[in-house]
Amino acid sequence: MNDGFRRLGHDAVTGKTAYARTEPGGFLDAMADVAALETAAVWHTLAGTMIEGAQLSADEANFVLARVVEALGEVLPIAVRAVDDDGTVTRYVEAGREIGTAVRDMRP
Repeated sequence: MNDGFRRLGHDAVTGKTAYARTEPGGFLDAMADVAALETAAVWHTLAGTMIEGAQLSADEANFVLARVVEALGEVLPIAVRAVDDDGTVTRYVEAGREIGTAVRDMRP
């Protein structure tokens, strides 16, 4: 979700994903940070294990890549808040987006 809501994890009773609109530095914001970091740690480990095994099909690789990109998208803002006091990381994100767009549109 990219509409101001952050994922807090899963509701133990319903199994549904819980979301909240968090206040920077608040309790729910901290819970969302923990959920994002836990998810990223799991996907990092899963992806690492999967690439060490048998070769993935294109569909499998795309599925894993999409989850890893999603997890990175959730944890990068946490890292930026911790270390980016001059906007350097934001500039790299913008440059990466531009490069990705250019590469995606290239034809062999």
